[in-house]
Amino acid sequence: MTAETILYIVIAVVIALALALFMYGYKSKYSGKLKWVFGTLRFLTLFAILILLINPKFKSETYTIVKPSLPVVLDNSSSISELNQTDNVSAIITKLKENNKLNDRFELSFFTFGTDFKATDTVTFTETNTNIAKALSATNEVFKNNIAPTVLISDGNQTLGNDYEFSSATYKNPVYPIILGDSIKYTDLKLERLNTNRYAFLKNQFPVEAILVYNGTGSVNSQFVISQGAAIVYRENVSFSETDNTKTISLTLPASRVGLQKYTAQVVPLDDEKNKVNNNKQFAVEVIDQAANVLVVSTMVHPDMGMFKKAIETNEQRKVTFAKPGEAIAQLSDHQLLILYQPNRSFATLFNEIERLNMNTFIISGTKTDWNFLNSVQSVFQKEVTGQREEAAAALNVNYGAFAMEDIGFSTFPPLPTLFGELQITVPHEVVLKQTVRGFNTENALLVTAEVNGKRDVLWDVEELWKWRAQSYLQHTNFQEFDAFVGNLVQYLASNKRRSRLEVSNESFYYNNSPIKISAQYFDKNYVFDTRASLSISVIEQESKQRTVFPMLLKNNFYEVDVNSLPAGEYAFTVAVGDEAIARSGAFTILDFNVEQQFGNANVSKLKRIAANTKGTAYFPNEIDDLMESLLNDDRFQSIQKSEQKIVPLIDWKYLLALIVLFLTAEWFIRKYNGLI
Repeated sequence: MTAETILYIVIAVVIALALALFMYGYKSKYSGKLKWVFGTLRFLTLFAILILLINPKFKSETYTIVKPSLPVVLDNSSSISELNQTDNVSAIITKLKENNKLNDRFELSFFTFGTDFKATDTVTFTETNTNIAKALSATNEVFKNNIAPTVLISDGNQTLGNDYEFSSATYKNPVYPIILGDSIKYTDLKLERLNTNRYAFLKNQFPVEAILVYNGTGSVNSQFVISQGAAIVYRENVSFSETDNTKTISLTLPASRVGLQKYTAQVVPLDDEKNKVNNNKQFAVEVIDQAANVLVVSTMVHPDMGMFKKAIETNEQRKVTFAKPGEAIAQLSDHQLLILYQPNRSFATLFNEIERLNMNTFIISGTKTDWNFLNSVQSVFQKEVTGQREEAAAALNVNYGAFAMEDIGFSTFPPLPTLFGELQITVPHEVVLKQTVRGFNTENALLVTAEVNGKRDVLWDVEELWKWRAQSYLQHTNFQEFDAFVGNLVQYLASNKRRSRLEVSNESFYYNNSPIKISAQYFDKNYVFDTRASLSISVIEQESKQRTVFPMLLKNNFYEVDVNSLPAGEYAFTVAVGDEAIARSGAFTILDFNVEQQFGNANVSKLKRIAANTKGTAYFPNEIDDLMESLLNDDRFQSIQKSEQKIVPLIDWKYLLALIVLFLTAEWFIRKYNGLI
């Protein structure tokens, strides 16, 4: 309690005493005994009221003993079972849980990882990918303020994410890897990586790149073969030695038939190879007979132009070219979509031709847009001309229904420049992104789609969109989310197909080590997205005719299902709406590729390096007792005493109120008893 508070309490005593003496001691009409009783009660009442107003407080300090944490991070990928290490993992978990000294010294917690990071000690060894970097990063974030030596139980073979050896440099606590798998290196030929396009154009050549790796002693000879069905379409002899142990083969194959073309690439295994699963990979290319051509028209050079080219051409079925307004007129017949970047009066002839051909348009407006011209040359989008500039951010309209989309973090993207003024859309439309300024919704659209009489138009009323693509990369460590969003806009504009009440979207083929997602949108009779519908997908394996039904789950403005539990094969599917006679059918192929089967032994050297980098030590499963003893004897991992200071009231206000009521009530009863009321 501070000296100032004590002074206030003393003053409160003096004031309460002075008022009580004045009321009952100075010329009081009551007898001596009653005078003292009333005076005391009034003093206590006044003092309690003043204490309630002063609200004196004091510091309360409590002490707790905090044990160091011991996160145990378990590799739940299928490579652990491939290396016959499941029993070792179970034995390690049991020993850690049953060691009383270890549990007294540390606060144990268990996590598993594969593609994702989960807080559980239940391992199934069914994950199809391994992301050690993500697991270490998540553990580091969870225990960033704790003493937390980390036990990493893994084979060290990563198939997804950043290089965990380099990311471990920022890890704040020691890492103690328990190395699962054989450390002996066997002779092995491996098809390390296969790079190819997803799409190819008919009568063109598509590139294939294969990286072959040899582990072993001496020199060996083999062949690299690509086959399609029973036919061999490419063959090349390859030789390896201890020093020359990597080969990169680049080739092209002809796209001679339209449709999905499946291939198998193989490096012919050696006679003494132990792991022959990693010698071959399946891949597929969808051959199409034409591309969707997008023409970007602008009078200026701007980073947004490059952004649109990169984002749109992520889909290999699309090609972007640039032109000035005068050059674009002659190229309209060769393109399915126009992007008009910040139009001005030099676009006048082009707009006349667009209107004549009834072409879809994608307008990007910004601070250099001539809205006086744009308002006069088209009637869909009309904006008030003020000449003032503002910075606008975005908020996703989750009820948007023209096509499916995900929120890629628009609310976290930086505000971008545009022209201030009210935007009006004069035809039926849907707002994709709402405009916000400093957190307030302006009721203006930032991104809007419109459709009338089969013609579709989009307006994106902001410039410097390249900053959003960069921000999306910082958040997701890739451009895929932002590029997919732009791709959806392009797909919407590139097609004039009449929208049906049930729209289904899927790829023609998937790899079974990746998510296999199929999405759908269902609209009511007024073409409003229906969030209450019950959608299901029936999948039939073409060879066995086995039928599997999955429910589709609502996600923002679409329904989605991930069927990655299905084995490799060819499938037909039907999406149906419950209680409605509406359904859509399609087909897809799942290609067999289990990346977790590509490893023949543990990555011992890498796990030992991250242990050394973080001042930990690597162990093998039979050395678990040594690990526990090392943790118990390490002086770096001590319990710490934490003190917590709380400032609490000297007397709770509820008790003070109760005392005030009690004193006043007592005074009233005494007065009543003595006939003074």
